[in-house]
Amino acid sequence: MWRASVLTIFPEMFPGPLGLSLAGKALALGAWSLDAVDIRSFATDKHRTVDDTPAGGGPGMVMKADVLGRAIDAVAADARPRLLMSPRGTPLTQARIETLTQDVGVVLVCGRFEGIDERVIAARGLEEVSVGDYVLSGGEIAAMALIDACVRLLPGVMGTAASGAEESFTDGLLEYPHYTRPQLWEGRPIPEILTSGDHAKIAAWRRAEAERLTKERRPDLWAAFLSRFRKPPPDRMTGG
Repeated sequence: MWRASVLTIFPEMFPGPLGLSLAGKALALGAWSLDAVDIRSFATDKHRTVDDTPAGGGPGMVMKADVLGRAIDAVAADARPRLLMSPRGTPLTQARIETLTQDVGVVLVCGRFEGIDERVIAARGLEEVSVGDYVLSGGEIAAMALIDACVRLLPGVMGTAASGAEESFTDGLLEYPHYTRPQLWEGRPIPEILTSGDHAKIAAWRRAEAERLTKERRPDLWAAFLSRFRKPPPDRMTGG
């Protein structure tokens, strides 16, 4: 079973959306498990303090190394990847998600306030992971996004294997447009080729649309796609 352990000061936020739809059904059926751990339960004072003022001064508060360290030690005794949801982390990609689903699960640390004591990151081998170039109030929503992306790829969670094979980022491109009935909506028809029954032409149209959208909307992905899947033009000087 794929196991997700989430360390947070707001365990009541879980399962939240993860208890609904595909992820929720899979959770109820035992395809994966979720353990939301309250970091405050590892504090030793009567106020269950998890934060303190930043060394060197400055605004806000920082999560304490001793409290968070104890929480991680109590939960992450196995070999699961230890991920810290952080805006300064490595951007999360579909390829990384696919790798995480091949493991036995993940341990996710959700920071709050200005962040966590840097010493915990080094001492507990936390890998910082980001879901985008923006700042959230804490790591919980980012953790939910990561878990949802993983769970939907677990065997048997999606209806058909093809559902995950032809979507954005699978082959380095954004996904092609989708349509369904009615045939005409507000004067806008479904592209004729999609109702032609010619599967080869439909596949070619979808590929062309995926390339067009990627080129228009994500030039970074388009450049990476070209470098990976297309040969460079011959060198006119050498003919190579």
